[in-house]
Amino acid sequence: MLILPDYPWDSLAPYQERARQHPEGVVNLSIGTPVDPTPGLIQQALAAAADAPGYPTTHGTAGLRQAIADWYARRRNTTGLDPENIMPTVGSKELVAWLPLLLGLGAGDVVVRPSVAYPTYDIGARLAGAEAVASDDLESLDPEVRSRVKLVWVNSPGNPTGIVRDVESLAALVAQARALGAVVASDECYAELGWGDWDGPGTPGVLDDRVSGGDHHGLLSVYSLSKQSNLAGYRAAFVAGAPELMPHLINSRKHAGMIVPYPVQEAMRVALGDEGHVAAQKERYRHRRQLLVPALEAFGLRIDHSEAGLYLWATAGEDTWITIGRLADLGIVAGPGTFYGEAGHGYVRIALTASDERVLAASNRLTAAVGAVQAPPD
Repeated sequence: MLILPDYPWDSLAPYQERARQHPEGVVNLSIGTPVDPTPGLIQQALAAAADAPGYPTTHGTAGLRQAIADWYARRRNTTGLDPENIMPTVGSKELVAWLPLLLGLGAGDVVVRPSVAYPTYDIGARLAGAEAVASDDLESLDPEVRSRVKLVWVNSPGNPTGIVRDVESLAALVAQARALGAVVASDECYAELGWGDWDGPGTPGVLDDRVSGGDHHGLLSVYSLSKQSNLAGYRAAFVAGAPELMPHLINSRKHAGMIVPYPVQEAMRVALGDEGHVAAQKERYRHRRQLLVPALEAFGLRIDHSEAGLYLWATAGEDTWITIGRLADLGIVAGPGTFYGEAGHGYVRIALTASDERVLAASNRLTAAVGAVQAPPD
């Protein structure tokens, strides 16, 4: 039997209970699950497709795959993406977890993931019997390790850090991986949520013409509509690229019964054709971000990176769990940076995925706490 590590979020339970003791209620900013309504046009598309007595296709409907290809051309600077090289997935997390196994990786093979990263990259390697190695630059790896690299995960914009890799950085990594004969899989689900310098132009991805050179061999782009369209409950995602690998991935998933329901495929198709709801949701997150950033900084936290995505990556220069405890005393639950690897020690992840009312409550509590400390004694 394969024994996996305990689910890390379970260790946060005592701090969640501590936060629940706050007289004005808890503000949970620890997990990035959307809380805003699923847009009406998407709900309507799901309902319209609800009469679906037959089995859906693993490869996805032709209409959905064309909508995804059109979206890449329109939003991701990716031309020439063949709809045949696209497949819907049951959310993106299952693909992250199963991709090493689907690619045939095993003992002795190395999966590289970012130095600060979502834990599922490591879990995927373990499920396949491969070795996970944390690195942001393949050239920094020991030559013996580098010779065994078969899969390289990129996460840009990153979770939890919000780091964005620019075109030059992504292109360099692709060149390094191709020299090793390794596949690059790029988890890009926060791509539409750029801030600052990335607010207008959008963030680049691995299939971007400037990164790929128009050649998608060995490159897989993974995307989810959970964040941009509030579809986490639909498990609506897809993978695109790598024409030499996609037929095998489709065939393997057919055998395993890993199929996105037809009504969800239709909801995805409609969602990808409408940019208005994405822009509206981004503005909600912008408002929450503008409330939290100054309040967290006043409370003594420095915000690093966080140039895109749904999180603020912050440190008070102390042990992660001390910061988690101080926030819990204000009724605020944050995500421990220690969940994301050794490089996350000392950090906390603050999510923007709470209602406007709850985010305002958190901001007020942080500001009031600073005032209470600074107030002179009577």
